[in-house]
Amino acid sequence: MTGFATREGGDGAGLGWSWEMRSVNGRGLEMRLRLPEGLGALEAPLRKRLSGLVARGSVTLSLRLVRETGQGPRLDPERLAAALAQIVQVRAAAEAQGLALAPVSAADILSLRGLSDAPDSAALPDPARLLADAEPLFAAFLEMRRAEGQSLAALLARQIDRIETLVAEGEAAARARAEPQEARLRTALATLLEATELDEARLAQEVAALALKTDVTEEIDRLRAHVAAARDLLATGGPVGRKLDFLMQEFNREANTLCSKSQDARLTAVGLDLKLAIDQTREQVQNVE
Repeated sequence: MTGFATREGGDGAGLGWSWEMRSVNGRGLEMRLRLPEGLGALEAPLRKRLSGLVARGSVTLSLRLVRETGQGPRLDPERLAAALAQIVQVRAAAEAQGLALAPVSAADILSLRGLSDAPDSAALPDPARLLADAEPLFAAFLEMRRAEGQSLAALLARQIDRIETLVAEGEAAARARAEPQEARLRTALATLLEATELDEARLAQEVAALALKTDVTEEIDRLRAHVAAARDLLATGGPVGRKLDFLMQEFNREANTLCSKSQDARLTAVGLDLKLAIDQTREQVQNVE
């Protein structure tokens, strides 16, 4: 589930900071922390805090320090020269092996750690204060995700309603198919009995087995059960994305079986519409935490 929040603060003595937190969809939980040099002690408590807030997604949390002049830490010329020399060395070695590397931008170089003057630990803000200052950021981030989650839940509820409607249409098509199908089987049975000397009881058994292979009652029942389970998950709330994702797989499995057993144009059409609705729902489920 996506989310975004920013926050600015300061110590009132010439040092300010800005937070930025964003998340995008992901199958699991992935956290990226971008912290200024000298504040590595924040990483462990921030990771612990984030793991309690978010269960699924790719989350990036950035902290930037700003001095009163508005300038960040100054680049160290010697460190910059060393980094550039290493980039040239790596590129030359890659080209010697026939590998083409993408161009390196100034932003790529500035993102490298260790290029700035070593910070004065006495001038850094108190880590405990920064952790406390981040709490409103987390609250704003969660509020945005909560609002998005409510909209997504309403959308998923409508899609589940659509699936339920199609399941009902499939059940009606299966019932309408039964009488003509039985008539065709009886006609085929009578023709075979007239043309050959087959054992009537044995032939009846084979016809019954064939009818059983085209029966979709179990698939319809399981699809209805999956609809009820999906509604229960949406009503439960919380991080249910993985459970919904698994449930969509089960939906798709039953829809595939229904189509393979169809042998009826109307029922096949309903089955294809059902598969499309399930696929559309599954795409939205990827956005659920």
